[in-house]
Amino acid sequence: MSDLIRSGIVLSMMDRLNQNQYPACALVQAYWQSLKPKNGLPKRSDIDPRGIEDALNYAFILESIGTGIARIRIAGMHLNELFGMEVRGMPISSLIAPHSRDTFSRVLVSLLNSPSIMTLSLTAEGTFIEAAESRERMLLLPMVDEKGQTSRILGCLETKGVKKAPPQRFEIVNVAKQAIESARPKAQSRPYLQPVKGFAEPSHSFEPAPDSRPESGAENGADSHGPKRPDYLRIVKSDE
Repeated sequence: MSDLIRSGIVLSMMDRLNQNQYPACALVQAYWQSLKPKNGLPKRSDIDPRGIEDALNYAFILESIGTGIARIRIAGMHLNELFGMEVRGMPISSLIAPHSRDTFSRVLVSLLNSPSIMTLSLTAEGTFIEAAESRERMLLLPMVDEKGQTSRILGCLETKGVKKAPPQRFEIVNVAKQAIESARPKAQSRPYLQPVKGFAEPSHSFEPAPDSRPESGAENGADSHGPKRPDYLRIVKSDE
């Protein structure tokens, strides 16, 4: 509790209940929250293992490698023990029971596309338990990479007395989504630009020129029905 107080995080009664039941998940979330900027998400490069020392065995970091697919970049010993082998480099869905993987894929898509905190209630595959306090807990928290893209996830998987021999997979019982306010910067409105008039010339309306074509029967440049020829035009005859 002292670590949470030092981080400046105020916990609600529900948060405190979760801390008592899932202390590793509570510590990871409080640490993530302490790193989160006001209008963004924590950076992967900001994660210091010493900040979650008491939860390292249960923590992991994921990298998105496709729509609804993420692989494990770093994992604590607890995940290796559950699967019975080194899980680094494997897709995180390897820890999920086959019939729950579609749901898990949608969780990853939602978490990254509209950054949210995802809390999954799980149970060991084949041993569904109704009691909420007996369920396992997975916490997923979005982060940004060095390019500012939301493609990293800080996670924690905390189990209670799983006795089945590895590899152990989990069924999804419930998913809780908590939206993150101002996780993405709002688009800045651009002022309307007025045209520059410093080099503009005054416009003039178009007036067509009068029809000056001669008609048959016109003599000496005059025509009763048409316009008069200019005075400076004369007809010159030559008998030679």
